[in-house]
Amino acid sequence: MTEYKGTKGGKVQNYDTDPGTPYVGQVWYNQNLGDLRVRKTYIGSGWSTGGSLNTARRVGGSAGVQTAALAFGGYIGPANSGLNESYNGSTWTEVADLTTARRGMNVGGIQTSAIAAGGYTTTNVALAETWNGSAWTEVGDLNTARRELNGAADVNTAAIAFGGNPPVGYSVDTESWNGSAWTEVGNLNTGKASMGAAGNSASAIVFGGVGSPGLLAQTESWNGTSWTEVADLPTALAANGGAGTAGSAISFGGDPSPPSQTAAANTWDGSAWTAVANMSTARTGSAFGAGNSGQSALAAGGSNGGVNIPNTEEWNANSAQGVWATGGSMNTARNNLGGTGTTTAGLAVGGESPSGNHADTELYNGTAWAEVNNLNTAKALLGATGTQTASLAFGGQYPGGSFTATTENWNGTSWTEVADLNTARRVMGSAGTNTSALSIGGYNSSSPVARAEVESWNGSAWTEIADLNTARYALAGAGTNNTGAIAFGGISPAADPTDQKAQTESWNGSSWTEVNDLTIATQQLAGNGNEDSALAFGGETPAAAVTANTQSWNGISWTNVGNLNTARNVLAGAGTTTAGLAFGGSTPTNSAATEEWIGNGIITETVD
Repeated sequence: MTEYKGTKGGKVQNYDTDPGTPYVGQVWYNQNLGDLRVRKTYIGSGWSTGGSLNTARRVGGSAGVQTAALAFGGYIGPANSGLNESYNGSTWTEVADLTTARRGMNVGGIQTSAIAAGGYTTTNVALAETWNGSAWTEVGDLNTARRELNGAADVNTAAIAFGGNPPVGYSVDTESWNGSAWTEVGNLNTGKASMGAAGNSASAIVFGGVGSPGLLAQTESWNGTSWTEVADLPTALAANGGAGTAGSAISFGGDPSPPSQTAAANTWDGSAWTAVANMSTARTGSAFGAGNSGQSALAAGGSNGGVNIPNTEEWNANSAQGVWATGGSMNTARNNLGGTGTTTAGLAVGGESPSGNHADTELYNGTAWAEVNNLNTAKALLGATGTQTASLAFGGQYPGGSFTATTENWNGTSWTEVADLNTARRVMGSAGTNTSALSIGGYNSSSPVARAEVESWNGSAWTEIADLNTARYALAGAGTNNTGAIAFGGISPAADPTDQKAQTESWNGSSWTEVNDLTIATQQLAGNGNEDSALAFGGETPAAAVTANTQSWNGISWTNVGNLNTARNVLAGAGTTTAGLAFGGSTPTNSAATEEWIGNGIITETVD
């Protein structure tokens, strides 16, 4: 085989080194390396957190697409609901209610033109209503009263309704709506209720559900005239959500073995189902679903553990994603360390290993770590803020287990002791710079051990300011200075020593406000960025599992992005949402590994 360097001609250019600004897809030959190189964008699929429903509910109806959806009716507990909410891609807004509160109805449509049919009040109903973008109007009833049916609609003048629970058994009936009346058309092959569906009046699929004798994996396809059995779901389940078209759909959540719920999702390509990434929140109760394909969809509401949830998740398939790339390892493997700086100018401070607490400080230049002057006192579980040339290290734990309030300032060359925290603590969150910082929450030996106290640093002293809404430790923070920050994750073991938190709180300089949660409760995680654009990565989930999960904050909500290459907790982070570092931690053995975050997912690599 001839090596590339021995060939002539072609459109691939030769360079002594990699070109400065290659475009995505560009291929070139690096003569110094002797490698064929390419600029790639990393593509992935996943769920991200959207704005929560105003009212948690299940077994309602839905219509629309990911960025323009409706969620109507359902069960709040102990009452049925007529609530109708509209989604704009980020937030849900209450709009005009159904004329009759009920649960177990459905059909569909678009955000401005939809139809709801059937359901349950105190008995099964045949009631149908149409939505015109501002109000619901009662129209002609179904021929058969039923609940837990499903359907598909183009707009409020063209729809089908199928399946459900009539007074006895499971229905095979399909009815077609022409804008003025319902007509019975071709029956389903199998009677069923509480199933997922996708499509429109002329072309639809129905999948899963419950029938006789039990849970169904069956999928049926509608061609405008009749139903045909096609490939089954991988798992039989009921009360699943669905969205998309007859040729491109997604099924999510449901009951695989009642009473339970799953976070699993599967996409349909017109001929087969494929398992894809799980939702962050397991849910059942026929969660509200919306979407115009299996590539882009919305899942909202439902129930988890018998409790209604307002959570919304957005599905995006084959989208550009950030990626973690391997960087140079630290000289000393350790966990529970502090980190500051950027991807090309990072600082690793303190920490612990089986040999004890460390005073070691290391400096990263984008390629390798170098040992520099140590902290004055070895400590672990500390907070750190700032840059490579101007950082603050505060609090933590001394060798032997005693807590400390000491603060040290880094000037790019050495550490100097400055004013102490007001309260000694460890595993707190941190945000800001060496002249304007926050120490957030943490752990103290006095009762309660989980602290809500927050202290602000002005360059010379710490001042106690407004507390967090929820006391916790082993959390992370991100922020520009002491007037703008977020705090996220952690643990608050007032009643349960495994009570991990997903909560995110935002600081505006005077008070903390609860905002949208992490996609999964996590403690012992790391973070970087600021109050409007942050990254959360690693840590430990409620299942006591060390995680590689990475989430991105856009100022409103968290989105799952590309995982760390190695799962780890009690790690450190530095940088921003577009260019960050993750280093150290426990895998569960102590780690010296460094990973570099490339937020746009565009990296250069050698062609194999």
